[in-house]
Amino acid sequence: MSAEQNEKSIDYFSDSLWLEDGLSRNTLESYRRDLHLFSVWLIRKTNVRDLLIVKNEHILSYLAYCFDCNKKPRTTARCLSVLKRFYQFFVREGRLQLDPTLNIEAPKITRGLPSILVEEDVTRLIESPDPTTPTGLRNRAMLETLYSSGLRVSELVPLKLNQVNLLDGVIRVLGKGSKERVLPLGEEAVDWLTRYVQSGRAIILSQKLSDAIFVTNRGTSMSRQAFWNLIQKYVVISGIKKKVSPHTLRHAFATHLLNNGADLRSVQLLLGHSDVSTTQIYTHVARERLKQLHQQHHPRG
Repeated sequence: MSAEQNEKSIDYFSDSLWLEDGLSRNTLESYRRDLHLFSVWLIRKTNVRDLLIVKNEHILSYLAYCFDCNKKPRTTARCLSVLKRFYQFFVREGRLQLDPTLNIEAPKITRGLPSILVEEDVTRLIESPDPTTPTGLRNRAMLETLYSSGLRVSELVPLKLNQVNLLDGVIRVLGKGSKERVLPLGEEAVDWLTRYVQSGRAIILSQKLSDAIFVTNRGTSMSRQAFWNLIQKYVVISGIKKKVSPHTLRHAFATHLLNNGADLRSVQLLLGHSDVSTTQIYTHVARERLKQLHQQHHPRG
């Protein structure tokens, strides 16, 4: 059994996941990468050359190796999760009798609180683009849309014209796991999107054809990296001293909703989280913010 055969097992597993669960290309590539790294380690460090004859002690040794390499607990936990899914799949397929990952627990992860911008910071950031230029108008519309709807950047940049209904003020997106959700757009976002679509977009395209909303002068949709760079530019212009990424506005969207009385279940649906426990991190952020306000303004804080 060779590395090539192991890659065939990985491909078979990945293809089956794609057919059964409709996982995104990025997720599948992440799975493939973790399994490939394990396969390489297995062949180099042990006498085992077949992923399908791995035993419990091999999994434990690999986790110890990850620890010795100073890999983050979250990275190691993700890798174990992929291995569990891989071996459970082949047990169901009848090609394995025992799952070598049984009774192996993932390392405990201390969940950090996401960096949050206060509402005043968000306002300064969103108002940083110059709306008198076509690209400034586009960038303002992108920031308004991101904050108004809580989109992931991977959902924002590829948006097509037919996904947005400006009359009804809603946006339709395909999120993780190909799950569709329909989100409301606030009045500000609708206003800036309308102005951009009617005035700035055609100028940027310069007679090129595209069904993307947020276009570049090449006629393509903006890349995630390009939008990240724009965010950094506007962070400097607005004078914000915190680290900010496109995901920071998603965090702000969720936290500000909870701060203003939204219930957790509604925020979960808006964010497209499959598990409410993922959304609960924002309740901790909201509590931390309340503690800071209490300490700052209460006479005995």
